[in-house]
Amino acid sequence: MTATHHADPLLDPLFTSDAAADAFSATARLQAMLEFEAALARAEAAVGVIPAHAVPAIEAACKAELYDLGALGAEAALAGNTAIPMVKHLTRVVKAADEESSRYVHWGATSQDAMDSGLMLQLRRFLDGLDADLAALADGLADLADRHRATPMVARTWLQHALPTSFGLKAAGWLDALGRDRQRIAAARKRLALQFGGAAGTLAALGDAGPAVAEALAKDLDLPLPALPWHASRDRVTEPASALGILAGTLGTLGRDISLMMQMEVGEAFEPGGPGRGGSSTMPHKRNPVSCAVLLSTAIRAPALVGGLLAAQVQEHERGLGGWHAEWQALPDLCRLVAGAARHARETVAGLTIDAERMRANLDLTRGLILAEAVTMALGDRMGRMAAHSRVAEASRRAAEAARPLRDVLAEDAEVMQALGAEALDRLFDPLRYTGSAAHFIDRVLDDHKNTPGHNSQQRQHN
Repeated sequence: MTATHHADPLLDPLFTSDAAADAFSATARLQAMLEFEAALARAEAAVGVIPAHAVPAIEAACKAELYDLGALGAEAALAGNTAIPMVKHLTRVVKAADEESSRYVHWGATSQDAMDSGLMLQLRRFLDGLDADLAALADGLADLADRHRATPMVARTWLQHALPTSFGLKAAGWLDALGRDRQRIAAARKRLALQFGGAAGTLAALGDAGPAVAEALAKDLDLPLPALPWHASRDRVTEPASALGILAGTLGTLGRDISLMMQMEVGEAFEPGGPGRGGSSTMPHKRNPVSCAVLLSTAIRAPALVGGLLAAQVQEHERGLGGWHAEWQALPDLCRLVAGAARHARETVAGLTIDAERMRANLDLTRGLILAEAVTMALGDRMGRMAAHSRVAEASRRAAEAARPLRDVLAEDAEVMQALGAEALDRLFDPLRYTGSAAHFIDRVLDDHKNTPGHNSQQRQHN
């Protein structure tokens, strides 16, 4: 990554991605509004609202590199939004080339039309790029789930040993949640739409031609044409924002689990290593979970940004005051953060190191107590569940106090041995025999992943 892509060259390379930084840069914001203006001119010429000869000069002026961002920003501080100075400067550039054509710049539109439609274009490009990262992440998780379907490990509840599970099932759980995130984002993307309503949402300045211009404009920008302008109805902003906030939580869960597994005393999974990655300024031995830190920090920061956008959804009458303005920085900030977390998650999963031997060893830390439920269920068939529970609970207490294997303590109980026998008792203390429907659940998640629209893991791996 290069610092030249980022507004903050010290921190942005850690917390976002090049693609997201570019998608929501000041230049990209301006270019998206200019794309609206060029498309508007083409649409109005096609319908006969403005002369066709005005289009080339307007199109030629709709290039962000022709404008001084600093000057536009300074004027926006007085005007109240970026579109007002943009239209003024655009008109000036067109006029220098063709004075007659400059009369038709921004014809019949309003500032919010340019800014909201530009935002829709930015969001669409961003979400398409984000899904490419999420698709690669999903493929990586599917590979982990399949390869480690029979890798036993400790399932932890309340951070304590609970029962045996498989690492494959844990990876399948991450994958399943990610699949739902992608569905939510895809649904929100479908509802991104053209914003075109003129000063008060009526397109009155265009007379009877308003609907025809709107239809041509939507087609030109390849944006859905909504039933009516949506200046004060902000669900097209809050829906993708909410989906991104939920995704941030999913990625945070992934980061939390991996960071806990990466603790030295656990040692079951590790982020990719390499020169300069995860080191300490004073402790040469350290291998810090740097990507997990980004996933967790994003999960902490995202809810506040989503909450602000949801609060801004309440707007006044036909065009809001303040709520609309509150979106301008919050939404790009959210997008950049989540994109950075997705990048870190993809890279981490692709290079994740699994210590299957340590996972197996950790299953034995309680000397068999983790399989107490398995013994209870087997005994329950013979002496009733409550009696079996009491008997195994007492044996577990004695085993823990004496630091002895639970299997040895149970073997000293004549009634237990009569009910089960040594061979059955041995089988009950094999953790892979007590993972229940884990394999079935993994298969279901993998089937869902394979049926994801556009799924092509082999092609992505080759790319």
